[in-house]
Amino acid sequence: MAVSKSTLSIVFIVLGGLAVLFGTVLVFVGPIIIDDQIVKNIEINPNSGLSYTMWKDIPVPFFMSVYFFHIVNPNETLNGEKPMVEQRGPYVYSENRWKDNITFHDNHTVSYMEYRQYFFEESMSVGNESDVVTIPNMLVLGASVMMENMPLPLRKLVSSTFKSFNEGPFLTKPVGELMWGYDSKLVDFLNNLLPGMLPTSGKFGLFAEFNNSNTGQFTVFTGRDDIRKVHMVDSWNGLKSVDYWSSEQCNMINGTAGQMWPPFMTKESTMPFYSPDACRSMELVYQRTGVSRGIPVYRFVAPKTLFSNGSDYSPNEGFCPCRQSGLLNVSTCRYNSPVFMSHPHFFEADPVLLDTVDGLSPNEDEHGLFIDIHPETGVPMNVSIRLQLNLLIKSVPGITETGDIAEVVIPLIWFEESGYIDGPVLNTFRTNLVVLPMVLEYMQYIFIGLGLAGILGAVVLYVSDKKAMKKTSGSLSQGESVKDTKHNPTSERQDEKYCINDSR
Repeated sequence: MAVSKSTLSIVFIVLGGLAVLFGTVLVFVGPIIIDDQIVKNIEINPNSGLSYTMWKDIPVPFFMSVYFFHIVNPNETLNGEKPMVEQRGPYVYSENRWKDNITFHDNHTVSYMEYRQYFFEESMSVGNESDVVTIPNMLVLGASVMMENMPLPLRKLVSSTFKSFNEGPFLTKPVGELMWGYDSKLVDFLNNLLPGMLPTSGKFGLFAEFNNSNTGQFTVFTGRDDIRKVHMVDSWNGLKSVDYWSSEQCNMINGTAGQMWPPFMTKESTMPFYSPDACRSMELVYQRTGVSRGIPVYRFVAPKTLFSNGSDYSPNEGFCPCRQSGLLNVSTCRYNSPVFMSHPHFFEADPVLLDTVDGLSPNEDEHGLFIDIHPETGVPMNVSIRLQLNLLIKSVPGITETGDIAEVVIPLIWFEESGYIDGPVLNTFRTNLVVLPMVLEYMQYIFIGLGLAGILGAVVLYVSDKKAMKKTSGSLSQGESVKDTKHNPTSERQDEKYCINDSR
């Protein structure tokens, strides 16, 4: 038995109405479901699976690329001429990071120690750790600046000590030794004479204290009671603030530990984090929207005021004594050595710094730092943190090793710590936290669209059925009229009778 169009239209209306109703419910309920799933996955919880694994062991490729500034004219620099540097590298190291001593607390925080190891990757490097470069000798030129205000006899004694250990103003050594340490009789002598003066009791190197080390004990919020606080630092080494700087604001420990951030970020959000290596909190700001490996991201970058001096940006007065904008004086947390941090090649720094050293060419693509983050989850997809280590050098009376060196902040090295989510981790992340929420979001529009299409189809069927019925009814009426006239004999006889009478 054929189903009538009227019956079909009723079925379509019912189904369409249900689809619209379900889609409309999803408009309101869908975001709640999505947000609830994100919260469950982002909370620092051993039962949360993917995100906890990413937080604990960081199972993604992470690298440190190091560039040395080889001094081309050391003798001329010693005589007071402008230093000329040549960038060498990168020397690339794969970085292994993991968390240990993980302890959960009753106040919804978790403490841990994060360890790091570095392994040289020759295939990714331009050169080898055996490459020889020339850089300023921090033990001589750095210590000389530190001794500048000491009595002249003491400075002369220090100069004699340098000579007795054959320490000159510049070092020419293999990259591997400059990175991870070299034997120095001067270091041994100073450690015996003044214990604790130097950061190392063994070999002296720029990264000697980094390898096989930890970044201190972090205590962060798990997000169990408030997901907006997840990954935010509660304390570092038991401290709520540091004492390196001269203002309360600059000493604050703000933000996260620099690996993940709270979810549901907007373009107005910022990305604060505390860096033990920089001894301070820093904050990144939104720059633009993009896509990283098929995942929508927000790019956050360093604001131009990050390393501004107190004169150009008053909130940074606590980081002084300052020099030109673009330099962060980290001497207070680096054993009072005249060390400064900056962006590579003095990017976004006072142009005066570029005039004092030849061989630098800053640009944003190569020297700006950024983090591409998935705003819904607060998980970084692509990271590139770039920083430069600089040393203040100058001639110091009484210390002959400093010669006639002009006062200049000279770059030693710059390094980039980079990482990105890829492989199985990326696929799992995309499926669980991007694709499925996106499908759920699109379903609401699909159901509403199908429902409206069903209702519209029901209306079309109903109208066409009515037209067909009306047309059929009209044809039948006309056919009955003709049939009655043709087969009525009484009518025919009457007509014939009338015609005979008229003829008469």
